[in-house]
Amino acid sequence: MNEINLSNLAEYSFNNKEFQLDLEIKEELDKSFNFLKDFSNDKIIYGINTGFGPMAQFKIDDDKLNQLQYNLIRSHSSGLGEPLEDVYARAVMVARITNFLQANSGISYNVVEKLIEFLNHKITPEIYEHGGVGASGDLVQLAHLALNLIGEGFVQFKGERRATKEVLETLNIKPLDLKLRDGLGLMNGTSCMTGIGAINLVYAERLLNWSVVSSSIINEIVEAYDDSFSFELNNVKRHKGQLKIAEEMRTFLSDSELIKKREELYNNSEVLDKKKFEKKIQEYYSIRCVPQILGPIADTISYAKEVVENELNSTNDNPIVSVETQNVFHGGNFHGDYISLEMDKLKIVITKLTMLAERQLNFLLNSKLNEQFPSFLNAKTLGFNFGIQGMQFTATSTTAESQTLSNPMYVHSIPNNNDNQDIVSMGTNSALITKKVIENGYQVMAIHMIAVCQAIDLLEASQKDKLSSKTIEAYKLIRSQFNFIQEDLPQFENIKKVIGLLKNNSIEL
Repeated sequence: MNEINLSNLAEYSFNNKEFQLDLEIKEELDKSFNFLKDFSNDKIIYGINTGFGPMAQFKIDDDKLNQLQYNLIRSHSSGLGEPLEDVYARAVMVARITNFLQANSGISYNVVEKLIEFLNHKITPEIYEHGGVGASGDLVQLAHLALNLIGEGFVQFKGERRATKEVLETLNIKPLDLKLRDGLGLMNGTSCMTGIGAINLVYAERLLNWSVVSSSIINEIVEAYDDSFSFELNNVKRHKGQLKIAEEMRTFLSDSELIKKREELYNNSEVLDKKKFEKKIQEYYSIRCVPQILGPIADTISYAKEVVENELNSTNDNPIVSVETQNVFHGGNFHGDYISLEMDKLKIVITKLTMLAERQLNFLLNSKLNEQFPSFLNAKTLGFNFGIQGMQFTATSTTAESQTLSNPMYVHSIPNNNDNQDIVSMGTNSALITKKVIENGYQVMAIHMIAVCQAIDLLEASQKDKLSSKTIEAYKLIRSQFNFIQEDLPQFENIKKVIGLLKNNSIEL
């Protein structure tokens, strides 16, 4: 397998699928490695017989070339912060494997073999969040990955932090023996930001799914008119995302008996004689403008997937080895601008999604707005009991944090490396902040879905009988983790359960 998409990557990252390598690729990797080995015998090639970065002006003696690769890895293993969780670290390994399978890096086959061994034995490399500026790729983060491959540092194995050397000895796996430019090849790339970005997109798609679900249900329980998500209204706009969201809402609500037809209003002659209408002619924007709000989010996710998949299947280190032209090319394919920009865009739209959920939550909790439910969806005594009042504070503060985090990293370049890296991408920082924003989005959405289910329970029995089958499906799924709230009890553990449920499930739209 030379190419991968996000669905494939999710299988390896979430489900621990074993990576099966097509043995034909070994021949391609060997060709690239052997060509580079021969080509560099009588030539100056960066990273093989020179120093690195601004130290590339110094030639390295032949008897020190192998040690040079080890020095590079060890010296750059300086990350801090929290280690990446298992699912993200596995995605980083898959991204690095796929990059190398393009056979343009001149690394030895042993590098790919060792990465696959780690992946298939569920050895999680200890890759720290802080370190890379995303210019010569994710140097510090990928140095930690390389450090583990050579049998040093620490890894997570069977739920414990253990010395890499001990784990490899237990499994009878030999550490990687670096050759030629293996050290630089492992470190010089965008695989950390790309792996994190890939998982971000998997979670972002699921979160968007839940936003369509919650938005559809709110339209239903307030008995909104159907034309806001109708084909006719949305089709006069040419945006694919808007059309997609409107279609998903129509599908979700297709068998609902609560959604009102606009014709019912048009054909009601009694309405003409009234000065004030009991039923809203148009709902608040957070209910009526869902296709227009979620549409750009859907489009952004779609394009970001294309960019991330392109990066996954690219050669993004330096230099590039071309067996076909019998040449070696130096440049900047390790620069992470593509991922950095898409992650910045992704965190902006996920923040907007979170803001929509928070506004819809506020609508459900504010009896003066919805004119249908008790304040805070309180099922007991107003004043004495509090319903979902406490949860709203968490949702509001979390949304505010995401709004601040949505400032871009893409334009926050700081020169470093003796000004050799004088403009950088900050791609991994962007991906990590986006990860945080997505986690925040799930926290708010969990509270929102709890409120949505609470509102359903407060409906009249005759209304419940008219709910769409998709609404009932979503309701039952949430209720499998969280019961109707009557008494004032601590709910933080239950909210966490719902977060886990949302992150691992989608409703077919």
